[in-house]
Amino acid sequence: MRCPFCKGDDTKVTDSRATDDGNAIRRRRECLKCGRRFTTYEMVEEVPLIVIKKNGSRELFDRSKILNGLLRACNKRMVTRQQLEEIVNRVEREIRNSLVQEVSSVHIGELVLNELKHVDEVAYIRFASVYRQFADLDSFMAELKRLMGSDKKKA
Repeated sequence: MRCPFCKGDDTKVTDSRATDDGNAIRRRRECLKCGRRFTTYEMVEEVPLIVIKKNGSRELFDRSKILNGLLRACNKRMVTRQQLEEIVNRVEREIRNSLVQEVSSVHIGELVLNELKHVDEVAYIRFASVYRQFADLDSFMAELKRLMGSDKKKA
């Protein structure tokens, strides 16, 4: 690691610990040339994930888009921000663990719906109505019946 002060190449690590969120390692270093100390952070470099939209266009995966959609679907519902963050984390983890570099927005939506169904059924229907773009009342009712049918199977 190059010293930011004297540009010397020879440094030693004096302290190393995980950051509060656990996503990086914080290292205190000392330059052996000038003696000054500085901090560096080491984190995993993730491969960019590309989302293929319904119209065929491609864009970088943005977890905030999923979270914003969930926030709208859960407006005035008893769902915490922490629960929504956990849903987004599970969806992103599942996509990244599949080791694909491109994923369809349809697949992401299905993963979100599957997670949301277990948290809040009203929010599930709200999210599904936007995501699946129900064309008419019949398609909306079919989704409600499907949800109600899966509830009866649980009981």
